[in-house]
Amino acid sequence: MNVKITPERLGNMAFKKEYGIKYAYLSGSMYRGISSKELVVKMGKAGLLGFFGTAGFTLDQIKEGIDYIQGKLCNGESYGMNLICDLDQPAIELDTILLYLEHGIKQIEASAFMQITLALALYRLQGLHKNGEGQVVCEHKIIAKISRPEVAEVFMSPAPERIVTKLLEEKKITEKQAELAKEVPMSYDICVEADSGGHTDQGIPTVLLPAMQSLRKEIMDKHDYKQGLRIGLAGGIGTPEAAAAAFIMGADFILTGSINQCTVESGMSSSVKELLQAINVQDTDYAPAGDMFEIGARVQVLKKGVFFPARANKLYMLYTHYASLEEIPDKIKTQLQEKYFKKSFDEIWEETKDFFIRKGQAEIIEKAARNPKQKMALVSRWYFGYSMRLAFSDNGGASHIDYQVHTGPALGAFNQWVKGTELEDWKNRHVDEIGEKLMQETAVLLTQNFQHLQG
Repeated sequence: MNVKITPERLGNMAFKKEYGIKYAYLSGSMYRGISSKELVVKMGKAGLLGFFGTAGFTLDQIKEGIDYIQGKLCNGESYGMNLICDLDQPAIELDTILLYLEHGIKQIEASAFMQITLALALYRLQGLHKNGEGQVVCEHKIIAKISRPEVAEVFMSPAPERIVTKLLEEKKITEKQAELAKEVPMSYDICVEADSGGHTDQGIPTVLLPAMQSLRKEIMDKHDYKQGLRIGLAGGIGTPEAAAAAFIMGADFILTGSINQCTVESGMSSSVKELLQAINVQDTDYAPAGDMFEIGARVQVLKKGVFFPARANKLYMLYTHYASLEEIPDKIKTQLQEKYFKKSFDEIWEETKDFFIRKGQAEIIEKAARNPKQKMALVSRWYFGYSMRLAFSDNGGASHIDYQVHTGPALGAFNQWVKGTELEDWKNRHVDEIGEKLMQETAVLLTQNFQHLQG
């Protein structure tokens, strides 16, 4: 019997119905509007789901994005917003959720969380009620991007009792919602994030996804949910072969990131897109994460055509070897100030002080003033902010060598796939057309492979 697979048949049917999309295909959020409001609208109008990249934006900028998206998608199209964990300033996280609730945002993508926070629980629980058939309805959907089983478990489980109690005491949820919280997980939809652009645990999809699927069975047996948990896959998906592998492994949906930053709709600068459209699978590297510099967290970044990963790694090496800026050998100090920073340590320290004082975090400066090692870390972290700003500035001059561009090898694989076609040039790449082409070609590939297996 010949099998013909269509893109509509790939993934979980209930997932597509719940989110109102035609394919089990999502575009994930990317920092500071790389996944722009225009990108989200383009996806929504194509019957797909994209998430607006709010990390690094102010509340006013997020509100502006919401207003734009809701003004364009006013016929029930699907869209979502990102919420990134903010351990240093949980108040910002809560203010963002309150903004989402105020504007009727029905689905969010939760990124970089290690545990359930008050803001996440508030969002989830305020959307709980029962329908006419007595079923629990979760109006506020969370797609949790995770790469560790212990984090997946907290999202697959009901909201922590201590947080539910606190929300109830503060009258932010009703007693009925507190009761219903015991019957549903924080998220029915888990997106397993394998080795990806940006922050990464360098997970292997063929290892991570089966482990999460086994965990799902345990959690379902434990809590006896009335609705099944769904597990999707992200990281490394840039070709039909990669997407096909995900669906064959049982992924309920797939989520792409790196391949969307080199499109017309992406909020990335055109000079960066020119660099990105030329990369291959070997043209990325790992560097320290500026926001978690001291603990050695890593991000995957563009390597071809830039010096950022080499310079960032050297800064971290110096941080681990010396107790202060003064201990660094004079020759290296000169190199850092003249070649890397193009400013003196004193100038950078003054800028850093102004930055944290404006943010209302003067205590960080006070602590660093007493601790030379901490001051060294803050001066080093300045370079990460500087290199990120450069990448968004569209500066075509010599400064491009310091661009910090979060991306993964999936984009290199995509570039090779479309080489020789009109999609080779990023100016012809549109996020919705990429999604359509990827899903269509994945279905064709799977059909051919199944027919081959049938002999």
